[in-house]
Parts: sequence; C-alpha cells; structure tokens
Amino acid sequence: MTIVLGIETSCDETGVGIVRMSDAGVPELLANEIASSVEEHARFGGVVPEVASRAHLQAMVPAVHRALETAGVKGSDVDAVAVTAGPGLAGALLVGVAAAKAYAAAWEVPLYGVNHLAAHVAVDTVQHGPLPPALALLVSGGHSSLLAVPDLAGPVTPLGATIDDAAGEAFDKVARLLGLPFPGGPYIDRAAREGDPEAIAFPRGLTGPRDAKYDFSFSGLKTAVARHVEALEREGVPVPVADVAASFQEAVVDVLTMKTVKAAQEYGMDTVLLGGGVAANSRLRALAEERCTAAGLRLRVPRPVLCTDNGAMVAALGAHLVHVGATPSELGLPADSGLQVTEVLVP
Repeated sequence: MTIVLGIETSCDETGVGIVRMSDAGVPELLANEIASSVEEHARFGGVVPEVASRAHLQAMVPAVHRALETAGVKGSDVDAVAVTAGPGLAGALLVGVAAAKAYAAAWEVPLYGVNHLAAHVAVDTVQHGPLPPALALLVSGGHSSLLAVPDLAGPVTPLGATIDDAAGEAFDKVARLLGLPFPGGPYIDRAAREGDPEAIAFPRGLTGPRDAKYDFSFSGLKTAVARHVEALEREGVPVPVADVAASFQEAVVDVLTMKTVKAAQEYGMDTVLLGGGVAANSRLRALAEERCTAAGLRLRVPRPVLCTDNGAMVAALGAHLVHVGATPSELGLPADSGLQVTEVLVP
C-alpha cells in the first residue's frame, strides 16, 4: 500500500486529498478536504488572483490537518506528496507548491509536481477504478480540451481546445448578463431546468465543414446571448431567464458532446471520460450519456464533488505515478502557470 497526499491550489479552491494505492494499482480515496474562497470573489464577479493566493495561505495548514484526521493517518504514514504545478494562477500555484515542498522535506518523502488537467482525468479512478485508454473531455472555467489519454502517466495528446472563451467562462459571463450570481455554472443549470432549450436558436461555434474539427469557440455564442438580451431590454420586454439559460446551455453541451463522440470514433477509443468543473452540469452529463450510449461508447463521469478542483485528483495522479515508478520531481520544482497538458509530471 502507498499513501499519497495531494495539494491543489490552481485557482480559488484549496484542496487536500489523500489516496491509498494498493499493490494491484487500485486507488482508494481516504480524504478530500476543500476550502473554497468563492464567496470572497463573488462580489467582484470573478476570481481575483491576489485574494485567492491569500486565502490559500490561510487555509492550507488547517486543510492538511483535516485531511490527515479524516483519513486516520499521520504525516509519518504518508509515502509521497503530489501538488498541482500548473497550469493556473501563478500566485495561487506558488502557495501550493511551497507547501508541498515543505511537507515533502519534513516527512522525507518524494515530491511529484503534476499537471492540473491530467489530474482532472486521474480523479475518476478513485470512483471507477483503473482507467483504460480514453478520450477525455475536460471543461472548466479556464479550459475546454479534448485529450487522447492512453495512460495517466502520459503521453497525453491534445486533439482540440477552445480558441477563445472556455465553457465555464462563458457560463459565468452569461449568468452575469441574466443577473445570476457568480459562479454562473450552477445557477445557469438550475434556471435551465425550468426553460425550453429550443426557445432560442443560439449559434454552435466551429461546427462548419471548414472549421477545426475538435476545437471549441464560445465567444460568439456569448455575444449572441448578449445581443438577444439587449434587444429584449430595448423593447421593454422581460427577459425569459429560464429559456435563455436553457437555450444557451443546450448550445454549449451540444457542441461539446458532438465533437467528443466524433473524436472518440475517429481515434478508435471506446471509453470517454468527462472531467472538470463544468462536468458537474446536469444537462452535459445527460447528453453525454445519451450520445455515448448511442455510439456504443462507455462514458465515465466522476461524481460532481470530484469534478470541481480538489486535492483528491492530485493525490490520485500522484499515486498512479508512484505505482508505475515515475521519477519524482526535484525540490526546486517551479510553479508554471502556462504548463502544457502534454507534460503530466514536472521533473
């Protein structure tokens, strides 16, 4: 058995997770403690990097203590420490990386600096077991990516990504247009349940025959929603929030799932994995299940609490890297806000 503590601080959640990996390579989640600073950012309508960094500083040690207590282990029982080295907010990443270095040095255990996006893929293993080669769709506030993942340790091959706004970013911006709180994803999801997804024919970006097959674009969709809302307001017509939310949401998830299924079929992968904060969206989960089933693909989606940023995902990836004998990172490990998805483990 190997016990790995994972630290996640790429944005506004301070996450500390603990995973125990069996000798057979089956991970078990022992603890997943999260301290979110989202309420501190809500009044600004978005994440403020300096506020996030300070919140991580305050939450880090208590979160580690809670995780150890929940897992029923001591620091001396931990065999390795894993930490998100990037991508993310530079200041926020630095807090997590510095803390991970300190714990690794104090406990005299190896350190693994891992990729945030690869960790979102790895977290599924603590719920559904070892992952076969898969096509991963990662959607969050900062990323919308299609990845070919033959193994969690890499290499990861990017097949497509957003060329402008990420899906989660578009949800936040449209929520603001509709007078809904930040973060917008859960509020759009909730409002959409009372609306008609076919009420308004919003555009589907990058779906033409000459467009990049697996890239995404949500900037034009966001603008279309803004123009629709502005036109109604000029005419003095009440904005049908539920219908706008449902139609916008349908436009997003339609493109995401359509391109994911096509990519899986083209690249010969029969397993599709959905991850990232937007993967908690109920309509995305339902439509992905519907289309994957129709295409004969197996869909794996972590439970919602594992979709948003958390320490469990970092611990899960770290545990896998330990299990396959990957070389640990150096104690001089840097935080890299622009870390490429192809780099699963930072040396």
